[in-house]
Amino acid sequence: MQNSLYVNLSAQVALDKRLTTTANNVANMSTAGYRAEETKFSALLAQATKGAVAFVNSGDTYLSRASGPISKTDSPLDVALQGDAWLAIGGQSGPAYTRDGRLTMDATGQLRSLTGQPVLDPGGSPLLLDPQQGPPTIGRDGSIFQGTNQVGALGVFILDKKATLTRAPGNAVTSSLPARPVQDFTGIGVVQGYVEGSNVNPIMEMTKLITIQRAFESAATATAEAESSLQSAVKSLSPQGS
Repeated sequence: MQNSLYVNLSAQVALDKRLTTTANNVANMSTAGYRAEETKFSALLAQATKGAVAFVNSGDTYLSRASGPISKTDSPLDVALQGDAWLAIGGQSGPAYTRDGRLTMDATGQLRSLTGQPVLDPGGSPLLLDPQQGPPTIGRDGSIFQGTNQVGALGVFILDKKATLTRAPGNAVTSSLPARPVQDFTGIGVVQGYVEGSNVNPIMEMTKLITIQRAFESAATATAEAESSLQSAVKSLSPQGS
């Protein structure tokens, strides 16, 4: 059996995964706080009779932590994060973390994400404001004031760089390692009245789509040629008349 056939098929599987990932990034270019998904590849070595054959790994995906562009909204319930930090929100099985700072306040005064999850303070508790006291003022360290009274603080957390981030509902992520509340706001800060956009680079992602599609077509052609060559070899080796 020709190794080239299997190598080409492994390449198509990997390209299909990369195409799906890139298309999803393109679809979320305008999603606030969206983290682009990237794919890393490596070769898989299989020991054949006369040497090693390198197959294409389907690829592991990871979320990019690069910051997205910040735009001004002037809404007192919009916040953007400067630096590699995340807001904490209530998740299905514990806290989740997001860069989407479009916050809302319900009728009871509870601070929520745009998708309805409770926004948490540094201790992991939901934040409750007074809806009768008007819009809050939010400081660089996440402190929340209504008038002259501090009514709470946004939970601003750092996620370990070695942690695996997994997408969670509400444009959020969960971390495989515990998050740490920010203590030093020298290089990290909360900016009120701004929203961070997606960190997807539109030009790069569209270029990737074109490149992947062309590579997939080339792999498909190579697969068809390898299969045709194999069929021809089988016919030539078969006994006449069989």
